[in-house]
Amino acid sequence: MQTKRTIFPNKGLPYLLLAPQLIVTAVFFLWPAGQAIWTSFRREDPFGLNTTFVGLANYRRLFTDGAWLNSAAVTAVFAVSVTLLALVTALILALAVHRVLRGTRVYTTLLVWPYAVAPVVAGVLWWFLFNPTIGILPMVLSQFGVTWNHRINGNHAMILVIIAATWKQVSYNFLFFLAALQSVPKSLIEAAAIDGAGPLKRTRDIVLPLIAPTTFFLLIVNVNYAMFDTFPIIDATTSGGPAGATNILVYKVYADGFLGLNLGSSSAQSVVLMLIVIALTVVQFRYVERKVQY
Repeated sequence: MQTKRTIFPNKGLPYLLLAPQLIVTAVFFLWPAGQAIWTSFRREDPFGLNTTFVGLANYRRLFTDGAWLNSAAVTAVFAVSVTLLALVTALILALAVHRVLRGTRVYTTLLVWPYAVAPVVAGVLWWFLFNPTIGILPMVLSQFGVTWNHRINGNHAMILVIIAATWKQVSYNFLFFLAALQSVPKSLIEAAAIDGAGPLKRTRDIVLPLIAPTTFFLLIVNVNYAMFDTFPIIDATTSGGPAGATNILVYKVYADGFLGLNLGSSSAQSVVLMLIVIALTVVQFRYVERKVQY
C-alpha cells in the first residue's frame, strides 16, 4: 500500500512555520554565543569605554589560573555526583511505583511535585534544612556526633548542593523512567517469571536493556542540567563557597563577569564551558550510544 504524500501549494509556508523558532534561536542563542566568542578575544574596562583586542590571551591565562582549574575539578565532582544520584534514585522510585497496584497516581503526584519548585526555591529550602543555627538536620546529625556547618566546611557545602540539585532533578527523571517502564511488554516479564527468573534477574536482563534509550537520553539531559541549570541552587545555598569549594564553572562565569566585571575572562570561560559540554555530548553519542539497543 502506497502512502499518499501531502503537498503544500505554497512553498513559503514551511519557512513561515519555522520562522518563529528560528528567530528565537538566533536572538537568544546564536547572537549571545557570537557576542561571547567575540568578547573573549578582547579586554575592556568595567564601563565598556575602552576595549583592546588581546587575541588568545584570555584563554592562555585561563588554563594557568589555579582558581579556574579548581573550579573545573569541583564541576567534575559535582556533575558526576548529581547525574548518578539523580538517575539511580529516580530509577529506584520508578521501579517501586511501577510495582504498586493501588495508589499509583497518588505516589506519582507526590514524587512529581519537586519538579514544580523553582531551582532557587529548592536551594533556599535545603539551605534552611541544613542551616547550622536553625536547621533541623544539623540537630539530628549532632546526635550522631557530626557537627554540621557548610559555611566553613567545604565537604559539607558540596554535600548540601549535591543533595539540593539531585532532589530538584529526580522528579524529571522519574517521569521518563516510569513512562519507559510502562511501555515494557508485560508478556516478556510474565514469560521470564514462568521460566523461573526472579525480580532482580528480570529487571537486569529484560527491563534495563529495554529502557536503555530513555536512560541514555536522561544521561545527556542530566549532564547538561548539572553543568548549567544548577546555577540558582549554588547561588541560593553557598554562593560558590566556602573558599571556592562549590564554585562550579557556570557560577564562576557569573562571579567573574557580573561581580568582578572581568568580561573578557568571563566570556572566555563561557566559551570553554560550552565546548566542554559539546565534547561530552559528542563522546556520549559516540561511545555510550553504541551500547544502547533501540
